[in-house]
Amino acid sequence: MNMKRILAMACVWCLFLLGGCAPLLIGGAAVGAGAGTYAYINGELRVEYNVPFDKVRTACEMAVADLGGKEVTPDWRIGVGTIQTRIQNEKVTLRLEYKTKESTILSIRVGYLGNKESSQLIKDKVSENLVKNQ
Repeated sequence: MNMKRILAMACVWCLFLLGGCAPLLIGGAAVGAGAGTYAYINGELRVEYNVPFDKVRTACEMAVADLGGKEVTPDWRIGVGTIQTRIQNEKVTLRLEYKTKESTILSIRVGYLGNKESSQLIKDKVSENLVKNQ
């Protein structure tokens, strides 16, 4: 009986070691305002919102205004769009992609190499605006 318990613990430990960090990332993070998962990869924060494209677009435009965006250049097309601006002398690019009727992907890049903290701040502002306008 004791040997079975040791074997079971060894198997669990091996699965954890082989899985690396992936088990910790499964499911993403719920952040209110319909946010599904988000990840910071290669200098870009990608967020999936369980909110229609038009509502996320409006929330992004409000976030840029709230944060004092200058030189705002929007480019909207069917199912995709970008807002390029400067916030506190940093180049900021927000890119939206239509995923489904109730799902939108937002990518945020601050600067040329990316800035995780600044991207997180913008994401939080967008999420705040989505909550205000629901």
